[in-house]
Amino acid sequence: MSPLPEAELVRSSVQLYRYLLRCCRRLPPGPIQQHYRHAIRQSFKVHADEDDPERIQQIIKRAIEDADWVMNK
Repeated sequence: MSPLPEAELVRSSVQLYRYLLRCCRRLPPGPIQQHYRHAIRQSFKVHADEDDPERIQQIIKRAIEDADWVMNK
């Protein structure tokens, strides 16, 4: 089960970024939400120069799985 139903539609890094920020809105407000928003931004900065399409898809898949884990804990 994905955190939000539109997880299957995420194909690009921009779509992933928006999807993860929408997931963050479902977390309790305060430090937890701020932590994950910051982590999302930092992760995108780290991977900004990635240009291998296969690697990008791996990152997207892993990010959605991680978001699922966070939302279910």
